[in-house]
Amino acid sequence: MKKHENACTYSSPKRSVVTIGTFDGVHIGHKKILERLTTVASKHDLESIILTFFPHPRMVLQKDADIKLINTMDERSQILKETGLDHLVIHPFSVEFSQLSAKEYVQQMLAKYLKAKKVIIGYDHRFGKGRTADLYDLKVYGDCFDFEVEEITKQEIKDVAVSSTKIRKALLEGEIEKANNYLGYSFMLTGKVIRGKQLGRTLGYPTANLHIPETYKLIPKNGVYVVKSCIDNKKYYGMMNIGMNPTVGGSKQTIETYFFDVDMNLYDKNIQICLLKRIRDEKKFNSIKALKEAMSDDEDFAREYLAELI
Repeated sequence: MKKHENACTYSSPKRSVVTIGTFDGVHIGHKKILERLTTVASKHDLESIILTFFPHPRMVLQKDADIKLINTMDERSQILKETGLDHLVIHPFSVEFSQLSAKEYVQQMLAKYLKAKKVIIGYDHRFGKGRTADLYDLKVYGDCFDFEVEEITKQEIKDVAVSSTKIRKALLEGEIEKANNYLGYSFMLTGKVIRGKQLGRTLGYPTANLHIPETYKLIPKNGVYVVKSCIDNKKYYGMMNIGMNPTVGGSKQTIETYFFDVDMNLYDKNIQICLLKRIRDEKKFNSIKALKEAMSDDEDFAREYLAELI
């Protein structure tokens, strides 16, 4: 899969089949659309393209909107790479771009830049200035600019019964296994290991403190989770605490992971951690001793869970 940071940098001698959307989560519902996209591309010798926009349009047009997304753009690219897609086009979204009329948008993006021969799109897709154009308009423009429009019907989408909204809700409620089932893979957090207060060492649980620079990334409900990670091509397992560390007077949310049976320096490494199961809520204990006992219980639970999983 080739990634393009602007539609105007895309180039191919062949026509294309295009679908358009955020594809946040790249969940099992999205994969049904992607399978259709790649099948059509293969059958008709077309390039398969996802056209998406970044920043998210609401980040640009609604400055006070607190948008939280399941994936960072890099995570989304990573997952899409495994689907057999030919091209991911991430076009910059700006206020100026939002002012393009529907016709200008179609003529410029789909016809001129992406050389669309077919567009596969949801029944409720809207586009152009003020999002005033709909599927009917797109079909009219398709006749003008020589591309066919295939509708993904409401029933097809309902049959999957999965949406990014449902996944976000599950994550915010700590229902990580439900979210993972919807996604078709384990929800991930990606960032750099930074130095924290190093309190974990004093408790016998040295942790990797994860910093995620993308402020739009959704962080699941505070609590303790069983996790896995692949570091330097080797799998590691452990437990993660997301929360405020109330027992030791924490004042801001941290994401800390204790990896089992690992003795390595992770500082400044970029790592990706997958969440497998939630163990419990974060809570404030009456003493450090009680906290250490709870962490020991968490480790026992996690190791038992992993023994059945691995």
